[in-house]
Amino acid sequence: MRFFQNNEQLLIPEPLTDKQDHPQLKPISHFEQLPSVFPNTTYTFSTELEQILYGKQLFLENLPLPIEQLHQHYVNGYLSYRKGIENQMCIRCGNENPSLFAKFSCSRCKHECTYCRKCISMGRVSECTPLISWTGPKPQDSIPLKPLVWNGTLSVGQQKASEALVDTVKHNDQILIWAVCGAGKTEILFEGIEAALLENKRVCIATPRTDVVIELAPRIKSAFPQIEVIALYGGSEDHGSTAPLTIATTHQLLRFYRAFDMIIIDEVDAFPYSAEPMLQYAVDQAKKDTSSTIYLTATPNNKWKQEIAAGKRKAVTIPARYHRHPLPVPTFAWCGNWEKKVKKQKLPQNVLQWIKDHLKSHKQAFLFVPRIDYIKIVVSILQKLDHRIEGVYSEDPRRKDKVSAFRRGEIPILVTTTILERGVTVPKIDVAVLGAEDTIFTESALVQISGRVGRSSDYPTGSIIFFHYGKTKEMIQAKKHIEGMNKEASEKGLLEV
Repeated sequence: MRFFQNNEQLLIPEPLTDKQDHPQLKPISHFEQLPSVFPNTTYTFSTELEQILYGKQLFLENLPLPIEQLHQHYVNGYLSYRKGIENQMCIRCGNENPSLFAKFSCSRCKHECTYCRKCISMGRVSECTPLISWTGPKPQDSIPLKPLVWNGTLSVGQQKASEALVDTVKHNDQILIWAVCGAGKTEILFEGIEAALLENKRVCIATPRTDVVIELAPRIKSAFPQIEVIALYGGSEDHGSTAPLTIATTHQLLRFYRAFDMIIIDEVDAFPYSAEPMLQYAVDQAKKDTSSTIYLTATPNNKWKQEIAAGKRKAVTIPARYHRHPLPVPTFAWCGNWEKKVKKQKLPQNVLQWIKDHLKSHKQAFLFVPRIDYIKIVVSILQKLDHRIEGVYSEDPRRKDKVSAFRRGEIPILVTTTILERGVTVPKIDVAVLGAEDTIFTESALVQISGRVGRSSDYPTGSIIFFHYGKTKEMIQAKKHIEGMNKEASEKGLLEV
């Protein structure tokens, strides 16, 4: 869209200008400075727009009100027009890579218009795209005196982390919670979230993967039944909503702007967040200038470990699971040139026997493979043993249905890529990795995969086996990592056995 700047330096959208103003119309990015307008406290603003737009950065076409009404909110200081692209940078996603910009002949601004290719999946941001944000008051949330209704009991390690988190919220600080897989990280968050809500703060739990959002949402809603909770991911029904408590994939944070007083980054080490500056930019843009940030991980990177050891990063470590049983330690099993066998529609004998044993004992299991290419072949081999065996991968259109069926016990063995290394909890399972020597299986990935086993207090044990064609440093480090956590937990008296 093009704008005209009047004598008060206010922007007037093209549809609201007279014909004689047309020579001065230009894309929003072509204006050197954009004015700030103080709210007119006598103006009656739209509460519908407030609910949709608060803490967001959206396009005009995302908003249900006519442009005349939107513009009245602008001139009265209740919304702002911001540049989508400025100084060769996408303001929404932070992209500054020249190769990730392109030009097109734009019918809206009558120019060869530059747009950002980096975040195109969230809608096109171009030189003439205004980002619309709310500058009026914060919506009034109805928060009960006791929003948390969870009646569980925290372990000693969980309680220590919970108290540190509450303190972090009260002081608008940052903290890393380094907790082993299955330590009960969700429950650790409850008291901190409650503390934030009671201070009328807005909270976001951001996680890299859709599966985690889907699993986490009902647990959070159950713990805070009187609080409105929205879950945002590709295809969710809550887009366009705002609430005191938001659970979202990190990609969805690109839609937010100065929205949250408390932001929790779950699995901070996980792909794509750990490897994508755009998502880290999105987090920084989504939280308020004064806010608290909580990082959660079972596998911090080496830099963060060094900062913790040096006292440069505030952190709490939980080396034991809430049920006080040790972490299952992986075993290694050589299986020969498994890739060669798979290409011939066969599996190594010890892998095949592992599958048969689990089918016979009726114990569910995950079988992780390095790449999507192997899913179809391995599943076709295994379905000769049991037609219920399935495979799943990131772009599988039936991914959610298959994971749900596995949870219900309808799928005995689920063959998967690393897409399910995190966030999916099934009480009584074993896990195997085929081709554990592959470069995709880093120390972090193998620790997370191992963490799928023994998570339930009813079934705190289980087996994890790495089938390989040669041990790697990553495999050895993953085993040492797990053994190290068990040792620390034992020394701190956090284990029953």
